[in-house]
Amino acid sequence: MKKGINIWSFREGTPIAECVRLAKAAGFDGIELSLNESGEMGMQTSEKEARALRESIGEAGLEIAGLATGLYWSYAMTSESESNRTKAMDVCKKQLELAAVLGADTILVIPGAVGVDFIPGCEVVDYDKAYDRALEAIGKLAPEAEQLGVSIGIENVWNKFLLSPLEMRGFIDAIGSRFVGSYLDVGNIVHSGYPEQWVRILGDRIKKVHFKDYRREAGGLHGFVDLLAGDVDYPAVVNALREIGYDDYVTGEMIPAYKHYTEQIIFNTSASMDAILGRSSY
Repeated sequence: MKKGINIWSFREGTPIAECVRLAKAAGFDGIELSLNESGEMGMQTSEKEARALRESIGEAGLEIAGLATGLYWSYAMTSESESNRTKAMDVCKKQLELAAVLGADTILVIPGAVGVDFIPGCEVVDYDKAYDRALEAIGKLAPEAEQLGVSIGIENVWNKFLLSPLEMRGFIDAIGSRFVGSYLDVGNIVHSGYPEQWVRILGDRIKKVHFKDYRREAGGLHGFVDLLAGDVDYPAVVNALREIGYDDYVTGEMIPAYKHYTEQIIFNTSASMDAILGRSSY
Protein backbone atom coordinates (compact mmCIF):
# COMPACT_ATOMS: atom_id res chain seq x y z
CA MET A 1 0.00 0.00 0.00
CA LYS A 2 1.12 3.54 -0.73
CA LYS A 3 1.05 6.34 1.82
CA GLY A 4 -0.72 9.60 1.03
CA ILE A 5 -1.73 12.77 2.83
CA ASN A 6 -4.83 14.87 2.16
CA ILE A 7 -4.29 18.58 1.57
CA TRP A 8 -6.88 19.44 4.25
CA SER A 9 -4.35 18.18 6.80
CA PHE A 10 -2.26 21.32 6.24
CA ARG A 11 -2.89 24.79 7.65
CA GLU A 12 -5.72 26.43 5.74
CA GLY A 13 -4.40 28.68 3.00
CA THR A 14 -1.04 26.93 2.64
CA PRO A 15 0.05 27.03 -1.03
CA ILE A 16 0.02 23.67 -2.78
CA ALA A 17 3.77 23.88 -3.42
CA GLU A 18 4.45 24.22 0.31
CA CYS A 19 2.10 21.32 1.10
CA VAL A 20 3.98 19.20 -1.44
CA ARG A 21 7.33 20.17 0.09
CA LEU A 22 6.19 19.21 3.59
CA ALA A 23 4.58 15.97 2.39
CA LYS A 24 7.78 14.92 0.66
CA ALA A 25 9.90 15.85 3.67
CA ALA A 26 7.61 13.79 5.91
CA GLY A 27 8.03 10.71 3.72
CA PHE A 28 4.70 10.48 1.91
CA ASP A 29 4.39 8.87 -1.52
CA GLY A 30 1.56 11.09 -2.70
CA ILE A 31 -0.72 14.01 -1.91
CA GLU A 32 -4.48 14.16 -2.33
CA LEU A 33 -5.62 17.52 -3.71
CA SER A 34 -8.99 19.23 -3.30
CA LEU A 35 -11.21 21.03 -5.78
CA ASN A 36 -12.40 24.33 -4.31
CA GLU A 37 -14.75 27.03 -5.51
CA SER A 38 -11.75 29.17 -6.45
CA GLY A 39 -8.00 29.35 -5.93
CA GLU A 40 -5.10 27.22 -7.16
CA MET A 41 -7.37 24.22 -7.73
CA GLY A 42 -10.79 25.70 -8.36
CA MET A 43 -13.81 25.42 -10.60
CA GLN A 44 -12.10 27.81 -13.03
CA THR A 45 -8.77 25.96 -13.15
CA SER A 46 -7.80 25.28 -16.76
CA GLU A 47 -6.33 22.14 -18.28
CA LYS A 48 -3.07 24.02 -18.83
CA GLU A 49 -2.89 25.06 -15.18
CA ALA A 50 -3.69 21.54 -14.01
CA ARG A 51 -1.02 20.07 -16.28
CA ALA A 52 1.57 22.51 -14.92
CA LEU A 53 0.61 21.56 -11.38
CA ARG A 54 0.94 17.87 -12.18
CA GLU A 55 4.41 18.44 -13.58
CA SER A 56 5.58 20.45 -10.57
CA ILE A 57 4.30 17.84 -8.11
CA GLY A 58 5.97 15.08 -10.12
CA GLU A 59 9.24 16.98 -10.18
CA ALA A 60 9.03 17.22 -6.39
CA GLY A 61 8.91 13.43 -6.25
CA LEU A 62 5.26 12.92 -5.30
CA GLU A 63 2.24 11.35 -6.98
CA ILE A 64 -1.26 12.78 -6.92
CA ALA A 65 -3.11 10.26 -4.79
CA GLY A 66 -6.60 11.47 -5.66
CA LEU A 67 -8.84 14.50 -5.97
CA ALA A 68 -11.30 15.32 -3.20
CA THR A 69 -13.64 18.28 -2.71
CA GLY A 70 -15.62 19.85 0.10
CA LEU A 71 -18.08 21.44 -2.33
CA TYR A 72 -20.62 18.65 -1.92
CA TRP A 73 -21.48 20.04 1.51
CA SER A 74 -22.79 23.12 -0.32
CA TYR A 75 -24.15 21.39 -3.43
CA ALA A 76 -25.86 18.02 -3.09
CA MET A 77 -27.03 15.58 -5.75
CA THR A 78 -29.92 14.75 -3.41
CA SER A 79 -31.13 18.33 -2.79
CA GLU A 80 -34.74 19.37 -3.18
CA SER A 81 -33.40 22.19 -5.38
CA GLU A 82 -32.88 21.22 -9.01
CA SER A 83 -30.29 23.98 -9.47
CA ASN A 84 -28.38 22.70 -6.44
CA ARG A 85 -28.43 19.16 -7.84
CA THR A 86 -27.21 20.43 -11.21
CA LYS A 87 -24.36 22.33 -9.55
CA ALA A 88 -23.32 19.17 -7.70
CA MET A 89 -23.21 17.31 -11.01
CA ASP A 90 -21.08 20.11 -12.49
CA VAL A 91 -18.67 19.82 -9.56
CA CYS A 92 -18.29 16.08 -10.18
CA LYS A 93 -17.72 16.60 -13.91
CA LYS A 94 -15.04 19.19 -13.16
CA GLN A 95 -13.41 16.79 -10.71
CA LEU A 96 -13.34 14.06 -13.33
CA GLU A 97 -11.89 16.36 -15.99
CA LEU A 98 -9.17 17.73 -13.71
CA ALA A 99 -8.31 14.31 -12.31
CA ALA A 100 -7.76 12.99 -15.82
CA VAL A 101 -5.32 15.83 -16.54
CA LEU A 102 -3.62 15.50 -13.15
CA GLY A 103 -3.10 11.77 -13.62
CA ALA A 104 -5.26 10.88 -10.62
CA ASP A 105 -7.27 7.70 -11.13
CA THR A 106 -10.01 8.38 -8.55
CA ILE A 107 -12.10 11.27 -7.28
CA LEU A 108 -13.81 11.45 -3.90
CA VAL A 109 -17.57 11.99 -4.21
CA ILE A 110 -20.25 12.55 -1.58
CA PRO A 111 -23.42 11.47 -3.39
CA GLY A 112 -25.71 13.65 -1.28
CA ALA A 113 -27.27 13.60 2.16
CA VAL A 114 -30.44 12.88 4.06
CA GLY A 115 -29.30 15.36 6.70
CA VAL A 116 -26.07 16.74 8.17
CA ASP A 117 -25.96 17.58 11.88
CA PHE A 118 -22.79 19.66 11.75
CA ILE A 119 -24.14 22.05 9.09
CA PRO A 120 -26.56 24.50 10.72
CA GLY A 121 -29.83 24.74 8.81
CA CYS A 122 -28.96 21.88 6.45
CA GLU A 123 -32.00 20.66 4.54
CA VAL A 124 -33.44 17.27 5.41
CA VAL A 125 -34.38 15.06 2.46
CA ASP A 126 -36.56 11.95 2.60
CA TYR A 127 -34.28 8.91 2.53
CA ASP A 128 -36.01 7.23 -0.41
CA LYS A 129 -35.88 10.43 -2.47
CA ALA A 130 -32.20 10.90 -1.60
CA TYR A 131 -31.42 7.34 -2.66
CA ASP A 132 -33.23 7.64 -5.99
CA ARG A 133 -31.68 11.01 -6.80
CA ALA A 134 -28.16 9.87 -5.89
CA LEU A 135 -28.55 6.69 -7.91
CA GLU A 136 -29.76 8.64 -10.92
CA ALA A 137 -26.97 11.24 -10.65
CA ILE A 138 -24.10 8.77 -10.25
CA GLY A 139 -25.61 6.64 -12.99
CA LYS A 140 -25.47 9.60 -15.37
CA LEU A 141 -21.89 10.43 -14.34
CA ALA A 142 -20.55 6.88 -14.67
CA PRO A 143 -20.19 6.96 -18.49
CA GLU A 144 -18.14 10.15 -18.27
CA ALA A 145 -15.93 8.54 -15.63
CA GLU A 146 -15.44 5.53 -17.91
CA GLN A 147 -14.61 7.73 -20.87
CA LEU A 148 -11.97 9.66 -18.89
CA GLY A 149 -10.61 6.57 -17.14
CA VAL A 150 -11.18 8.07 -13.70
CA SER A 151 -13.14 6.24 -10.99
CA ILE A 152 -15.83 7.81 -8.83
CA GLY A 153 -15.14 6.85 -5.23
CA ILE A 154 -18.22 7.26 -3.04
CA GLU A 155 -17.19 8.24 0.46
CA ASN A 156 -18.99 7.13 3.59
CA VAL A 157 -19.51 10.31 5.60
CA TRP A 158 -21.81 11.63 8.30
CA ASN A 159 -24.67 12.33 5.91
CA LYS A 160 -27.25 9.88 7.37
CA PHE A 161 -27.09 8.06 4.04
CA LEU A 162 -25.71 4.69 2.86
CA LEU A 163 -25.34 3.82 6.53
CA SER A 164 -24.13 0.23 6.31
CA PRO A 165 -21.59 -1.66 4.21
CA LEU A 166 -24.42 -3.76 2.79
CA GLU A 167 -26.26 -0.67 1.61
CA MET A 168 -23.10 0.87 0.19
CA ARG A 169 -22.36 -2.37 -1.64
CA GLY A 170 -25.90 -2.51 -3.02
CA PHE A 171 -25.76 1.10 -4.21
CA ILE A 172 -22.45 0.57 -6.01
CA ASP A 173 -23.66 -2.66 -7.60
CA ALA A 174 -26.87 -0.95 -8.76
CA ILE A 175 -24.75 1.51 -10.78
CA GLY A 176 -23.04 -1.43 -12.43
CA SER A 177 -19.83 0.29 -13.52
CA ARG A 178 -16.28 -0.73 -12.70
CA PHE A 179 -15.53 3.00 -12.55
CA VAL A 180 -17.81 3.52 -9.54
CA GLY A 181 -16.71 2.20 -6.17
CA SER A 182 -16.05 3.06 -2.55
CA TYR A 183 -13.78 5.73 -1.14
CA LEU A 184 -13.59 4.11 2.26
CA ASP A 185 -12.98 6.37 5.27
CA VAL A 186 -12.20 4.11 8.21
CA GLY A 187 -12.46 6.87 10.83
CA ASN A 188 -15.97 7.86 9.77
CA ILE A 189 -17.25 4.35 10.49
CA VAL A 190 -16.17 3.96 14.12
CA HIS A 191 -19.07 5.82 15.77
CA SER A 192 -21.53 3.30 14.33
CA GLY A 193 -19.61 0.25 13.14
CA TYR A 194 -16.34 -1.55 12.46
CA PRO A 195 -14.21 -0.53 9.47
CA GLU A 196 -12.59 -3.95 9.07
CA GLN A 197 -16.07 -5.37 8.40
CA TRP A 198 -16.72 -2.72 5.74
CA VAL A 199 -13.41 -3.65 4.08
CA ARG A 200 -14.31 -7.33 3.79
CA ILE A 201 -17.89 -6.67 2.64
CA LEU A 202 -16.95 -4.07 0.00
CA GLY A 203 -13.90 -6.00 -1.18
CA ASP A 204 -12.64 -5.02 -4.62
CA ARG A 205 -15.22 -2.24 -4.83
CA ILE A 206 -12.84 -0.16 -2.69
CA LYS A 207 -11.00 2.34 -4.89
CA LYS A 208 -9.19 4.39 -2.24
CA VAL A 209 -8.93 4.53 1.54
CA HIS A 210 -8.81 7.40 4.03
CA PHE A 211 -7.04 6.89 7.35
CA LYS A 212 -8.12 8.87 10.37
CA ASP A 213 -8.99 7.92 13.93
CA TYR A 214 -11.96 8.41 16.21
CA ARG A 215 -12.55 8.12 19.95
CA ARG A 216 -16.10 6.94 20.64
CA GLU A 217 -16.26 8.32 24.18
CA ALA A 218 -15.73 11.89 22.97
CA GLY A 219 -18.65 11.85 20.55
CA GLY A 220 -19.44 14.26 17.72
CA LEU A 221 -16.75 15.95 15.66
CA HIS A 222 -14.61 16.24 18.80
CA GLY A 223 -14.07 12.49 18.61
CA PHE A 224 -11.58 12.75 15.75
CA VAL A 225 -8.05 12.38 17.09
CA ASP A 226 -4.53 11.63 15.89
CA LEU A 227 -3.90 8.26 14.29
CA LEU A 228 -3.52 5.52 16.92
CA ALA A 229 -5.11 7.73 19.60
CA GLY A 230 -8.64 6.52 18.88
CA ASP A 231 -10.66 3.33 18.61
CA VAL A 232 -9.91 2.25 15.04
CA ASP A 233 -8.49 -1.27 15.22
CA TYR A 234 -5.74 -0.58 12.71
CA PRO A 235 -4.15 -4.05 12.86
CA ALA A 236 -7.56 -5.52 11.93
CA VAL A 237 -8.12 -2.90 9.22
CA VAL A 238 -4.74 -3.52 7.60
CA ASN A 239 -5.21 -7.28 7.78
CA ALA A 240 -8.60 -6.94 6.09
CA LEU A 241 -7.13 -4.70 3.37
CA ARG A 242 -4.41 -7.26 2.72
CA GLU A 243 -6.97 -10.07 2.64
CA ILE A 244 -8.87 -8.39 -0.21
CA GLY A 245 -5.62 -7.63 -2.05
CA TYR A 246 -5.79 -3.84 -1.69
CA ASP A 247 -2.46 -2.26 -2.64
CA ASP A 248 -3.39 1.32 -3.56
CA TYR A 249 -3.25 4.55 -1.54
CA VAL A 250 -4.16 4.86 2.10
CA THR A 251 -4.37 8.60 2.68
CA GLY A 252 -4.25 10.38 6.01
CA GLU A 253 -6.99 12.98 6.39
CA MET A 254 -6.23 14.86 9.58
CA ILE A 255 -8.96 17.37 10.40
CA PRO A 256 -8.66 19.74 12.12
CA ALA A 257 -5.00 20.68 11.84
CA TYR A 258 -3.04 21.62 14.96
CA LYS A 259 -3.58 25.18 16.21
CA HIS A 260 0.16 25.69 16.71
CA TYR A 261 3.13 24.22 14.79
CA THR A 262 0.62 22.91 12.30
CA GLU A 263 3.25 21.23 10.15
CA GLN A 264 3.92 18.79 12.99
CA ILE A 265 0.69 16.91 12.31
CA ILE A 266 2.08 15.96 8.89
CA PHE A 267 5.17 14.35 10.39
CA ASN A 268 3.26 12.71 13.25
CA THR A 269 0.75 11.25 10.80
CA SER A 270 3.52 9.90 8.58
CA ALA A 271 5.21 8.18 11.52
CA SER A 272 1.91 6.66 12.70
CA MET A 273 1.13 5.41 9.20
CA ASP A 274 4.56 3.79 9.03
CA ALA A 275 3.73 1.91 12.23
CA ILE A 276 0.29 0.92 10.92
CA LEU A 277 1.71 -0.32 7.61
CA GLY A 278 4.66 -2.10 9.20
CA ARG A 279 7.24 0.32 7.78
CA SER A 280 8.74 1.42 11.10
CA SER A 281 12.39 0.54 11.58
CA TYR A 282 12.43 0.67 15.39
